[in-house]
Amino acid sequence: MQGLRGKNVVVTGASSGIGRAIAVRFAAEGAHVAINYNRNRQGAEETASEIFESNAESKTLLIQANVAEKSQVDHMFATVLDEFGGIDVLINNAGYQVSAASHELEADDFVNVIATNLTGTFLCAQRALRHMVEEKKTGVVINVSSVHEIIPKPRFAGYSASKGGMGNLTRTLALEYASHGIRVNGIGPGATITPMNAAWIDDPKKRAVVESHIPMGRPGTAEEMAAVTAFLCSDDASYITGQTLFVDGGLTLFPEFGIPWASE
Repeated sequence: MQGLRGKNVVVTGASSGIGRAIAVRFAAEGAHVAINYNRNRQGAEETASEIFESNAESKTLLIQANVAEKSQVDHMFATVLDEFGGIDVLINNAGYQVSAASHELEADDFVNVIATNLTGTFLCAQRALRHMVEEKKTGVVINVSSVHEIIPKPRFAGYSASKGGMGNLTRTLALEYASHGIRVNGIGPGATITPMNAAWIDDPKKRAVVESHIPMGRPGTAEEMAAVTAFLCSDDASYITGQTLFVDGGLTLFPEFGIPWASE
């Protein structure tokens, strides 16, 4: 895709799943990639190995940081700037979820999910935006959200709240920094084949239930999410900002309405 070769890209949560696929895709497009991870060093190293196989000329940097901690985020960006000399693209992908009935959910679990998924997104975006504004350079920020930005997810109150907040954060930052030539967008993956979703991917009955809600009849792949992310960061998407693009096989189309209820 046009405009990605030679760009310096930071991908948070890039040790597996969608984050890894995004890192590998950008390297294949000729970008240099900083691979952020929190606990999974081995996974980050595997991402770097895949990048080397995809494009040996792509520079990589493995950097540990908990995106929910401001001091660690500051250190991460300082290190990337020192090693790469600049940042052109930030992909906010780090996130996780906790399942529990809302009346039984531990307050700390709710707070910690928000801290990683939403506060972490803001902290990383803030540092990238600061660099871009100070250097008077254009750039792109992509927030990896979810279909649960707009679809409620019972038993996952923290996750749903964090992704809903991420949607408005994306629009707010896009409006605030458009005049600087900085674009801010999101992608909203639907059901996707990743390690985080192994509980239903590896269970035929559970997988069939999930697929029954998807108009296209199948889950997406991490590579499909990465392809859309690359497009939104490319010159081909130069007039798109403030949008969350749902990559979901039609999951957000209210599939239960595929057959008219009582209107016909």
